[in-house]
Amino acid sequence: MAEIWIKICGVTRAGDARAISESGADAIGLVCYPPSRRHVPPERFAEVLEGAGGKIEIFALFVDSNAAAVEAAVKTGLVTGLQFHGGESPGFCESFGLPYMKALRVRGDEDLLPLADRYGSARSILLDTWDRSAPGGTGKTFPWKIAAALVAAGKGNVVLAGGLRAGNVAAAIRKARPWGVDASSGVEMEPGIKELSKVTDFIREARNA
Repeated sequence: MAEIWIKICGVTRAGDARAISESGADAIGLVCYPPSRRHVPPERFAEVLEGAGGKIEIFALFVDSNAAAVEAAVKTGLVTGLQFHGGESPGFCESFGLPYMKALRVRGDEDLLPLADRYGSARSILLDTWDRSAPGGTGKTFPWKIAAALVAAGKGNVVLAGGLRAGNVAAAIRKARPWGVDASSGVEMEPGIKELSKVTDFIREARNA
């Protein structure tokens, strides 16, 4: 299995972005969703990403936003990819000229292959836990066999999310064999405030799975 791709999402502070970059993560996620306590508007991107380093990927996350909101993030020149967590169509996701991740919210034992196939242009398919109260970052896991089934069906671009942290990420990787993993609440002291020891432990465990 190739080395796992690791993204830390919900970053709101420059010190956290710098530490995450230095810890060896592959990507940082900035949440562009005003109802979220992790929300970072595009005008704060430069401040939050100061010192993050030029090699780490930067994803801006949206939930059913309009095109103007996405374009505002793209125009900062600081974003390398987009992440969509709502009901966005493939055409909408493709229209901004950047690679994109499409999140599918896992609810029950459903077969996600038809929906994943619909987003065939996505760089990756992110699986997160469905929750009535929030579109992500809830800290809840889902049965990893669902991700494993998608991988077994030939989807080699699955990113596993939903309640991942040091202590369960190695087991999740061994079960699902995803291309990547994504953590937010599992590496925090509180929403948007990352805890460096949790970040480094998460990355170490994921790399060694």
